[in-house]
Amino acid sequence: MAREAGARSKIAVTSTDEKVDPVGACVGHRGSRVQAVVSELYDEKIDIVRWNEDAKRFVAESLSPAKVITVNINEEAKSALAIVPDNQLSLAIGKRGRMFAWRQD
Repeated sequence: MAREAGARSKIAVTSTDEKVDPVGACVGHRGSRVQAVVSELYDEKIDIVRWNEDAKRFVAESLSPAKVITVNINEEAKSALAIVPDNQLSLAIGKRGRMFAWRQD
């Protein structure tokens, strides 16, 4: 999970049951489950992304809806560099021009 308090949170989800869509399960029917959380956080935006063990795929998924061209992972520095088209940059970095950090324990 990554959070910019009062503005946006990103939550990564997965399911051990291949018949269950983890994002859909968290969102709920017509957004009912996620709306309850949004209300508790005073209308903070919540992005729910699909977790992936492959760090490159996970970073690309977390930047959605931006179309990621490539992702380079630096395991030593525990950082990632994502390349997106110029016209997708605002989608990737958000309104305030800041990226989220993610931590894999």
